[in-house]
Amino acid sequence: MGSENEIPAKSAEPKRKSGVVRIRPMEVDDLAPVFHLGETLFTAADAPNLYRTWDEFEVVGLFQSDWATCFVAEYNEKLAGFALGTIITKTHSAWKYGHLIWLGVEPEYMRKGVAEKLFRHFRDVTSEEGVRMLIVDTEADNLAALRFFRKMGFSSPQEHIYLSLNLASRQRGTANGRKNGPPKRPGKQR
Repeated sequence: MGSENEIPAKSAEPKRKSGVVRIRPMEVDDLAPVFHLGETLFTAADAPNLYRTWDEFEVVGLFQSDWATCFVAEYNEKLAGFALGTIITKTHSAWKYGHLIWLGVEPEYMRKGVAEKLFRHFRDVTSEEGVRMLIVDTEADNLAALRFFRKMGFSSPQEHIYLSLNLASRQRGTANGRKNGPPKRPGKQR
């Protein structure tokens, strides 16, 4: 046994420095990186309902119309995630609703508090704007998102069913010449 004055040996492995997550308003220069991160997160295979609406116009449109509720997260000064939302004001109602439309985190920064900080920032900003209720949606089988939103205080999830109709076979028929011209209008034909 060593003496009382002996200093314990330091570990040969250096301690990992924990990263710093910073949330800031989204800027024009963030549009392309946010869009490309979303492309990797919202794929047709993993999230078909999200994939259908994730495009450059969605990102640019939200940034142009709702810039005050669009944020990015940086982890050690690198893009780590984003939150894109809107505030909905209904006519003839005192209530304002905050809708968090998109929340995405780069996979290497998951479980580092990025999503939580993005959400809390969105919540705080919308609350300051008089929002009385927040709304989010996700697919019913996205258990990670459901756990996350429950942790953030959401309750009473409601199911919503999306239906789809693939028109590809119909379009191929048109391309193969099986259909002639555009559909005819009902009523008198000359």
